[in-house]
Amino acid sequence: MKKIHTWLAAILMAVGLGFLAPGPASATTSYCGLVWGSLAETNPAMSTASVTNVRTGQHYCFDRMVVDLNGPAAGYTVRYVDHVAQDGSGNLVPLRGQAFLQVTVKAPSYDVETGAATYSPANPAELSNVSGYQTFRQVASAGSFEGYTSIGLGVRARLPFRVFTLDGPGSGSRVVVDVAHFW
Repeated sequence: MKKIHTWLAAILMAVGLGFLAPGPASATTSYCGLVWGSLAETNPAMSTASVTNVRTGQHYCFDRMVVDLNGPAAGYTVRYVDHVAQDGSGNLVPLRGQAFLQVTVKAPSYDVETGAATYSPANPAELSNVSGYQTFRQVASAGSFEGYTSIGLGVRARLPFRVFTLDGPGSGSRVVVDVAHFW
């Protein structure tokens, strides 16, 4: 009888430990089903369009920044940096947040033939009001130089992001940067 109790106790302990021990980590387990990363994303193509606006929005799982263009979107580079630097001068762009994304759209913020501005924000240090956003802390202009427009995006931490382009509205297009609220 003692052997049966010993075996029963051993089996119950083994089964119990199986329930309490965590299972193996899965590469596809992520916040809100998002499987993004935090490494640089780039598309080397140059756009023939110009930047016309920068806007932001909040979603359930992420905050979104949209760069509007007056033609087809092409290239971009988005990456985490220690400090966002202005195009041309290299001056640092002060940003709120604990991590910083440098968003470079390979399109100017001016008409290349006339030099007239196609996007001239009222306050380059605050392109969009992101107070109350879960992830974004500040969106600031880092200038437009030699066909590139750069934007500094201050976020609360180094979080996963994705970048993609969308057609429309009309003949325009958009470069979209989504930053997740959590890992």
